[in-house]
Parts: sequence; C-alpha cells; structure tokens
Amino acid sequence: MSDIPKIHSIKKTDKETLLKWYRILFLGRTLDEKAPNYLKQAIGWSYHAPAAGHDGIQLAIGQVFDRSKDHLFPYYRDLVTNVSAGLTAEEIIYNGISKDADVAGGGRHMSNHFAKPEWNIHNVSSCTGNHTLHAVGVGRAIKTYESKGVAFSSQGESSVSEGYVYEAVNGASKEQLPVVFVFQDNGYGISVPKKDQTANRKVAKNFEGFKNLRVMYCNGKDVFDSMNTMMEASKWAEENQKPVIVQANCVRIHSHSNSDRHDLYRDDNELGYVKEYDPLAKFQRLLIRYNRATEEELKAIEEDVAAEVKIAHRKGMAAPHPTPESIHDFVLPEPYTSTKYPDGTHQFDGEPQKLIQGLNETLKAEFRHNPDTYIWGQDIANKDKGGIFNVSKGMQQEFGKKRVFNAPIAEDFIMGTANGMVRYNKDIRVVVEGAEFADYFWPAMEQFVETTHEYWRTKGQFSPNITVRLASGGYIGGGLYHSQNIEGALSTFPGVRIVYPSYADDAAGLLRTCMRSEGMTVFMEPKALYNAPKAATPIPDDFEVPFGKARVRRPGKDLTIFTYGNTTHMCVEVANELAKEGVGDIEVIDLRSLIPLDTEAVIESVKKTSKALVVHEDKVFGGFGGEIAAQITADAFEFLDAPVKRVGSTFTPVGFNRTLEAAVLPNNDRIKEAAKELLAY
Repeated sequence: MSDIPKIHSIKKTDKETLLKWYRILFLGRTLDEKAPNYLKQAIGWSYHAPAAGHDGIQLAIGQVFDRSKDHLFPYYRDLVTNVSAGLTAEEIIYNGISKDADVAGGGRHMSNHFAKPEWNIHNVSSCTGNHTLHAVGVGRAIKTYESKGVAFSSQGESSVSEGYVYEAVNGASKEQLPVVFVFQDNGYGISVPKKDQTANRKVAKNFEGFKNLRVMYCNGKDVFDSMNTMMEASKWAEENQKPVIVQANCVRIHSHSNSDRHDLYRDDNELGYVKEYDPLAKFQRLLIRYNRATEEELKAIEEDVAAEVKIAHRKGMAAPHPTPESIHDFVLPEPYTSTKYPDGTHQFDGEPQKLIQGLNETLKAEFRHNPDTYIWGQDIANKDKGGIFNVSKGMQQEFGKKRVFNAPIAEDFIMGTANGMVRYNKDIRVVVEGAEFADYFWPAMEQFVETTHEYWRTKGQFSPNITVRLASGGYIGGGLYHSQNIEGALSTFPGVRIVYPSYADDAAGLLRTCMRSEGMTVFMEPKALYNAPKAATPIPDDFEVPFGKARVRRPGKDLTIFTYGNTTHMCVEVANELAKEGVGDIEVIDLRSLIPLDTEAVIESVKKTSKALVVHEDKVFGGFGGEIAAQITADAFEFLDAPVKRVGSTFTPVGFNRTLEAAVLPNNDRIKEAAKELLAY
C-alpha cells in the first residue's frame, strides 16, 4: 500500500538487522522441519502445523511485538512468530515434546501451541480464532488504563469464518480499541479452499465497511513488505486507539498438519508453485544478490543454529515429563477465605432485604472495595435500567461508563472479552451478565469451555477472575429460553465453581466471595425469588459465604432433603407440614454451592437420618441431583434404610403456559409425596 512508510528494504536495512532476521528465520525453519521427526520416533510433537511459507509475516509479528507493553495471541502455526518474539530453541522443543519445563504450561496443552505468559505471549487454545475475543478484551484494558501498547491476534484466514471473529472485530471497531488482527492467508482451511470459506477472495474485504477500522494488505512471503506493514499497523493502532486488520498473503508449503495429506487435494503444479515462493529461500537470495551478506556469513549462521538446536534437543530429551499426579494441580485457584464467617452463617438481626436488593448492594459494595472491578452485559446500564431484572440498577450512575457498560447481544463476546480483560492485571475482577436468561448462555459455551481450563492449561500462570451471573429457572411462566436450568450441564466442566443461593443473605455472601476470589464462578440467580418475600433475610454488610459449605435450613432426624435454589423454600414448607402432621422429622440442607459440593455435610446428614431425597428444579434425567445421589450411594450406602429418591422437572421443556409449566416443574405436592414414601420405609 502506498501509504505505508518503506522503512525497511534490502538496501536500506542495516546489515546487523538483516543477519539477525536471517538467523531467526533459519532457526524457525530448522525447528519446523525437525518437529515431524519427534513424532516419527514416538518422542512427541503429536501435533505440528508447519510454519513454512508464512515466514515473512511471522518474523514481522514477532519483531514488532514489544513484550514490555504489548500482548500477543499467536495461533498454532506461529512457530516463527514465537521465535521472532524471543522464545529459544529449548523452549520451543520443551513445548513440542510436552515437557514439564514448557513455559507455555508445562506440557498441559497440545504441542505446537507456543506461549510465554510472563512475556505477555498468551497461551491460546485449539479453537481456531477464539483468541480474537481475548485480544479485544486486553485491548479494552489497555484503553481503560490509558496504557501504551497494542494487542496482536494472529490467525489463519479460514478461522475468520467463525462467528466470534466477527464479534471481535465488530466490538473492537465499536469500542475503538488498539488491536491488530493478523490474517495469515495461505488459501486453505486444512483441505477446504478459500473459495468455500468466503465470497471475497481476500477475507479482510468483508470488514472494509466497519467504522474506525483500518484494513491493510501485505505480501506475507516478503520480509520487508511484512515488516513495514506490521510496523505501521502497530504504530497506527496505538496512536489512534483503533483496530487494524492486516491480511498477509502467504503460501502453505507443506500439509496443514502431520495428520493431513495435502497431495490428496493439491496437484503437482500447485505443490511446485508453493515451494518456488519459499520466503526463506527468497530472503537468502536477496541477501546475496544485493551483497548484504556473503554465503560464508550465512553458512556460519546456519552452523551456529544447528549447534544451538542440537544442544536444545539434548536438554529437551533429558528434561522431566510432568508427573501423573500433577494433573490434579491448578484445576482451580484457592478461593477467598472468610475469617469472620467461616461456615457462612450469621446472627445478624436487621431489617430483611429482598434477594435482588442483596445482590445490588453487594455489587456496589464490592465495586467500592476494588476499583479494578468491572461489569458488562446486555441491558446492564441503560439510563435508569440495570439489567433485564434491574440487579445492576444505579451502578453506572455511581461508577461510570468505563466500569459499568452495555455489551452487544453477543454472548460469546461478553464471555470472551472478560477472559481477555482479566489477563491485563491480576487485580482486575470482572462480573458479566453472561446472558439475559441462563437459557441464552449457549452461544457463549465455546468461550465458557475455553475459560474453564485456562488456569490448568497455563499451569497456574493465568487465572480468569470472572463471575458469570445468570438469571436461572422457572416459576415465572417464562417459557422456552426463559425458564430452563443449565447448572447440571455446566457442572461437568472442571475449572469452574457453581453457586446457587436460595435466600438473600446467601446471595449477598456468595457474590462477595465470588468477586474476591481468583478463578471463574458461575453465579446462578433464581429469578423467581428476586422479589419474593420468602427469600428476604437480614444481611450483614460484610457477609461472606465460603464455597463448598452447605447450610442446614431445618434440622431433622428421619429424612434428609438436599436442595438448592427455588425448591429450597418448597422443601422447608413440606418438612414443616409433615412435622405438624406427625409424619416425620425432616432435615433440609440447602447446598448453596454445587461446585465445590459440601460432600462432608451430605454424608454426615445421611448417616444421621438414613434416608435421602434430592430435590431440584432441573430435570431429573441428567440433572445435578444424580451426582448427589451417586455420592451418597458410593460413600454412605451402609447407612441407608431406603433408596435415594429424586424430585425434579420431567424430561420435557418448560412451557410458557403456566398450566404446562406447573406440569413440568417440582411442586410441594410432588415433594411431599416423595418424602412420605421414603418415611414409610
């Protein structure tokens, strides 16, 4: 492009820099070609996506990246990018053969996923293009804190077909964030040609109508065009605080990866063409043709690189593997510990507050407590409205638009940018209203799953300090997408806590613990109880409820009902009714925390009563209650005098019509019937 300053060229760039670049390119290519040998020898590198043909743009990304201020999100083909950014041959090999010394995460991720979190080279997963949202989140933090630097998102052109990439570019454009999206275009998404991916020959053209966005094109096979373009992109994004797309035309010399055979879909002419345009060979020819280096000088560099890789190989082979037992480390960071309320109970006798009031006042108190706290979501801050249920009412007025703001109707964007923003500073805490109703959270599942294993995958180097608020459950006549329960599905993912309060004080206390803890927590809010008088309680101003601590709502000796959320109140009512009828003395335990679960309290209560009934609003089949029943059967079977029974929703969707809803959801009569059956054993 004519408006890109020609700072570098074969004639203008100093010799020392040119030789440094040649060394980086040759080291990258040597490692790239060595990687398949580890696989052939069954040593490791089970996944390898060759970088050959992308060398020019990858050299430029790594050279322009400044780890003192920038953030880099490389993808799985970015071997040369990482070498150019400073990773050593040793670090590349440790990653490739999954050794414990791997700086990306100690061998906990697929090989060829290079990173160095301490340098702001982020650990990126295999979901192609998903890190665009993380880069936008970091870009938001850079702008919020008025810092220098940019966020780089590097990816293949076919990943741009993913919807969350469009969400990322749209969000960066709308918010005017310093993010540089690099599309490395080699013409293929594995075996799928570009013509089957997008209507435009150059995918970046899909975005040329976006406001506040600069789109640039370069020859990613050419070192100088790539370097000049990336320097201008980074400079422009930082100075203008706006995003840039750089589309770099590359070639893929080899197969997509070691599991792909490109000769099955590329003919001999094409295979010959891509080798002819090898960026490394072109750069070598230019250095010699323009007398910028001699063959002897280049040969000396190559020999030095060969010796370095040989030493790195020996160190890699001698380095220890992760120990099998270490797989249980870094699943979740240690939570915030309450010293004043270690069991999550209190004796405060004040004016009862509704559950929604407890949430609202706790959010505000925690925002005052930690100025690095942020909240966003749909309808979260529109004049006097605060979320679809007004939980965040008044927050933007007090804390301003930088800390409390609306997000697009794009749940993946909400979650993904939260993942990105908390990377910027360990003090940052983000609360997101993940969806207006829990049922609408499914579009965010890709980012939710990604975030659940960030702490584990990075070996504790990055903790996503996020509280995901979701208005959950029925009993409102809300119908499909407004009344479903999803906690059973979410609980299958390691790396996330899930809490589900039933009363105002527990809602406030759990929210405070969520917001002060490291790691991600899903905070399920029973929306039918927001304004229900039966859920109102006095709330101490500093109340805290630890994770994994159940609460006895009614003591008893003949049967235990385990419950949470909306059904807790029904269970207490049923227990009181049966006691008045002289049928039995029922203990009701409000779990409050699902992950982690207070297994000790569950087992101890079963030992006391010898009978167990599990009640929740979610479906019985596949619901969370099945896990409680299974743990009771496994750990307290000898104490049982009757089978464990469950009451929950029938295996149908919750309908809008209240008659249909009543036929699906648990109610007092069904709970009472099940309790009486157990008491009769």
